[in-house]
Amino acid sequence: MTPASRKSAAISRRSLLAAIAAAALPLRAAAVRERVQWCGIPFWRLANGDSRLRLLRIHGDEETARQAVELLLDSVEGEAWIVDSRTRLVEFRGFQIDPNRMFSRAGAERNLWRLNPEAAPGGIAAALDALDSCRDAMLRALMPPPGGLWIAAHNNGPGYSMETEAPISRKIHRPQPDMPRDFFLFTEEKDYQIAEKGPYNAVLQDRPGGEDDGSLSRWCAAAGIRYVNVEAAHGKLDKQLDMIRWLVRSLPL
Repeated sequence: MTPASRKSAAISRRSLLAAIAAAALPLRAAAVRERVQWCGIPFWRLANGDSRLRLLRIHGDEETARQAVELLLDSVEGEAWIVDSRTRLVEFRGFQIDPNRMFSRAGAERNLWRLNPEAAPGGIAAALDALDSCRDAMLRALMPPPGGLWIAAHNNGPGYSMETEAPISRKIHRPQPDMPRDFFLFTEEKDYQIAEKGPYNAVLQDRPGGEDDGSLSRWCAAAGIRYVNVEAAHGKLDKQLDMIRWLVRSLPL
């Protein structure tokens, strides 16, 4: 056998062994990444496999939350929606709005007036009507199927913690009192009861009081949707990813 033929045979054997090894690996569904608009707001939709798990990163300036969501989908089947923005606020019909304040008309109206105080009343009213016309379709696209789990990842600054939510929460679990900025916010009591046996701070808001702020957690509580906010301080990627992984392992899907 000539040197060239021996080299060709070696390459063929390596190719065969590589093919056998690849065939032995468990099959995974092809990842999906597509850009979609809902209510004029651009989202990235990421999907891996077929699961009733849904993930959300709604504030564009919460980069740690985005990283945690994307890293989770490397190893867990589910679908994620990520607002395609680098800023906390997005534009809707020419106005600035917090995308986590648009899930009720009352909350959206308060937020629009706060962020756009010079707006004409007719312009705000038209924007609210437009939001009313697209909100249901957006929610149907983003939310999990019946019985599924919706997890939203958020990052916070020093002015916000579980103690901020305590006055409107029905139950509170504080196994990490020295880390109040890292916590779960549940809308489903059965899920909260599992978290009560776990290592992370948690609050239950299945019947939140106070003013309707238009947040997704309030909408889910009112609609009976299983939903969890995973709050962590900016930059605490390992902690936030561990918290989300704990939820996926511990809560039924």
